[in-house]
Amino acid sequence: MSGTSSLPRIRLSGRSFLALTLTPEAPLADWLNALDAQLARSAGFFAGKPIILDLNRLTAETPHLSFLKSALEERGVRIISIENGDPTWPAVAEWDWPASLSGGREVESLKEDKDEAPNPASTTLILEEPVRSGQHIVWPNGDVIVLGPVASGAEVSAGGSIHIYGALRGRAIAGIGGNSAARIFTRQLAAELVAIDGFYATAEEMGAEHNGKPTQVFLENETVVFRSMA
Repeated sequence: MSGTSSLPRIRLSGRSFLALTLTPEAPLADWLNALDAQLARSAGFFAGKPIILDLNRLTAETPHLSFLKSALEERGVRIISIENGDPTWPAVAEWDWPASLSGGREVESLKEDKDEAPNPASTTLILEEPVRSGQHIVWPNGDVIVLGPVASGAEVSAGGSIHIYGALRGRAIAGIGGNSAARIFTRQLAAELVAIDGFYATAEEMGAEHNGKPTQVFLENETVVFRSMA
């Protein structure tokens, strides 16, 4: 049988991944030292995660800029895009400059029909099963409710708030679309890392008084705050 009728149908669907944005600041040597300290506290933080490198706090004249990309790659940072910089800057002339990404909005799927997508602000993801070690849950469309625990080595990311009705032993990242009003709630705080709108705290920064206790986490003046829930 000849012709295109014998060829398989090509199926397309949308799949979204959480890309973190990394924004270096001058002096770069101090910033890299701070990054090393973060990696020492939370090993594998960037493992498997696509990173967008945002240069909006640097200039063409920033000292040691030419070494920044290689320094990040040596630390396991996988850069998929670079924003707010200029490939014509002399310091980055030798960089392998990834193609820029556009948008940054969630893609549900590539449909043949024109049905309107649901309002992202009105959707909530409810997880009735525990989030096991190695699982990465990403929900940019709203809140995430976990009825069980989040294991060590697991990660839950949400555009809104995160509600965990069990122990939080892994990582919880709320407000990933720039929502500084997002919060994290858990009945037992034992997290490796929590973050809201890009501001994070590791286990060492959470305070012993909250360890294993019902706690909410929120932002106040760009500082991650922990408050007990009696």
